[in-house]
Amino acid sequence: MPRRYITAIEQRQIIERSQRRCEYCQCPVDYTSQSFVCEHIVPVAKGGKTALNNLALACGGCNNHKYTKVEAIDPHSSASIALYNPRQDTWQTHFAWSDDTLQMVGMTATGRATINALSLNRPGVINIRRLLHMADLHPPNDE
Repeated sequence: MPRRYITAIEQRQIIERSQRRCEYCQCPVDYTSQSFVCEHIVPVAKGGKTALNNLALACGGCNNHKYTKVEAIDPHSSASIALYNPRQDTWQTHFAWSDDTLQMVGMTATGRATINALSLNRPGVINIRRLLHMADLHPPNDE
């Protein structure tokens, strides 16, 4: 049976690699009330391994919406599309910020499907972005 647990060393590496942000909605660990988890990008139930190249930092909301999903429907084409994979995909290729920086915009089918499936523009996340923007802490510097 494959290893399911994530070691403390792996957790620290994942948190550092993510720059302490959810790798999906981009909310920072330090400014949210939700707990964060190190999640399997490809779930163990679907053959995913517990290895750094298959682990991402996710807020509770994104993790709960993702659950065991690896694909979702693109709202423009109605095609089933692979979800954004933070280990293989570049955020800037698939996503951008709206003019007011409060909403993520899907630039590709993967981006659109991921935004819908994980509800990346849910009200609580938009509220956090609004407050962080007022404090000049959003959008993240590397976007």
